[in-house]
Amino acid sequence: MSEPTVRAAERIEPLIVETSEGPQGLQRRGATPGSELGREVGSVLRVDGHAFDPSSIDYERSDDETMIINMGPSHPSTHGVLRIMLELDGEFVLRAKPVIGYLHTGMEKTGEQLSYVQGGTNVTRMDYLSPATNELSYSMAVESLLGIEVPARATWIRMMMSELNRISSHLVWMATNGMDLGSTSMMIYGFRERELILAFFEKTAGLRLNLNYVRPGGVAADLPDGWEDDVTVICDTIDERTYEYDQLLTGQPIFRDRMVGVAPITAEEALALSLTGPLLRSTGVPWDLRRTMPYLAYDQVDFDVIVGTYGDNFDRYAIRLNEMRESIRIIRQCVAMMPRGDYRSQDPKVTPPPRARIGESMEALIHHFKLFTEGFHVPQGEVYSAIESPRGEIGCYLVSDGGPKPYRIHVRAPSFVNLQAVPLLMRGGSMSDAITVISTVDPIMGEVDR
Repeated sequence: MSEPTVRAAERIEPLIVETSEGPQGLQRRGATPGSELGREVGSVLRVDGHAFDPSSIDYERSDDETMIINMGPSHPSTHGVLRIMLELDGEFVLRAKPVIGYLHTGMEKTGEQLSYVQGGTNVTRMDYLSPATNELSYSMAVESLLGIEVPARATWIRMMMSELNRISSHLVWMATNGMDLGSTSMMIYGFRERELILAFFEKTAGLRLNLNYVRPGGVAADLPDGWEDDVTVICDTIDERTYEYDQLLTGQPIFRDRMVGVAPITAEEALALSLTGPLLRSTGVPWDLRRTMPYLAYDQVDFDVIVGTYGDNFDRYAIRLNEMRESIRIIRQCVAMMPRGDYRSQDPKVTPPPRARIGESMEALIHHFKLFTEGFHVPQGEVYSAIESPRGEIGCYLVSDGGPKPYRIHVRAPSFVNLQAVPLLMRGGSMSDAITVISTVDPIMGEVDR
C-alpha cells in the first residue's frame, strides 16, 4: 500500500512575519548593547570633546519590568507618518527612538533629473508649511553658481513672502499644539488667521501652498495691485490676535502644567545635536541666520532674535509666539521700504522674453522654448546656501557639472536634524509628555523623508 499523499500546502514552510525595523528599531533592553543603550538615551553626546559617562545610565531594569510600544506611524499627534518606539516603565518613558522612512519621496534624487527651471516645483513640496524658504534656499544656490545679481525689488519681495510664510507656519504650529493639549479653540483660531495669508499667496502666486514663486533670478510675478493694503490688513489682524492667543494659553493652568519645566534641554546638548531654530534658541543661544549670517536685506531691517532660558516646552511656545510679532515688524518695514524696479533679473540666460514678444519674434519664441524645455546651463562648481526657515537652518548643497540639471543636490533639512532630539527630550517624562515633545519639536515629515 502506498504512503499517504502529502498535500502541497502541508509541505510549505510556515511564513515568518518579521516586523522589526532592524538596526533602526528599538530592541529589548536585554538584547541592546550598552553602547547602543547609552546612545539611545543621549549619553554619548559630545560636549566640549567630553563624552557623558554611559555608566550613569540605569541598566538594571529587566525586560519583564518594562514594555515597548509603538506610537504611530499613523498616530494623530505625530504630525505626519512618524513612528516613535517607546520603552515604558509604567507610564514613564525610559527610551524613545524615532523610526522614519514611511514617507520617503526621493526628492533629492528627483531633483537631479529635473532642470534648474523645474527644480523649484520639487523643493517647494518638502516643507509644505514653509514652501517659500525651500524655494529661496534652492534659488540662492543656483544664483550663486550662475553669478547673477537679483534686483532689489525681488530681494525685498522674497523677504516679505518668507516672513509671511514664517507666520503661517507658526500659526499652524500654534493651532496643532493647542489641539494636542486639548485647546480646540486654538485650532480654530490658528487656521482662521492663516487663511488670510494663504489668500494673499493665492492672489500673488496663483497657489496657496506649493507656490513655486521664488525662482532663480527673482520671483515669478510682481506683487498684485493693492498688495500694500492686503499686507497691512494681515499684519494688523494677526498682531492683535497674538495677544488673544497669549491671553488664551499663556496663563491657562492646564496649559502651563503641560509645558512649563517639561522636556528641558541645555544649550550644550542642543549644540552637540546640531539643533537650530526655536529648539536651539529656547536654550538661550541667539543663533538666527537672519542676524548671524544676514542674507537678502535682513541687515537693513530692525528686529529682535527671541531666545529662551530653560529650553523647555514653554520656552519653545513663547519663542514661536513672539517670532510672529517680530515677523510682522519685518513685513511692515518691507511694505515701507519696498523699492521699485524689476521683480526678476533681466539676464536672458535665465529669464524668458516678455510674453508679448513671443508672437512677434521668432528668436524670442525659440528662446522661450529652449528655457522651458532644456533649461539654462549652470557653470561647474559646488555651493551651499543656508537660510533660516521656521524650523531652523535649511541649506541647499548643489553640485553642477556645467549642464542644465544638477549633478548632485542635497538638502540640510532642519526637521530631520531636530528630530534626533526626541529621545533626549522624552526620557524621564510621562507618556502624555511625549505628545507635547513631538509638537514642540515641530517636525515636518515631508522634509524628514525628502
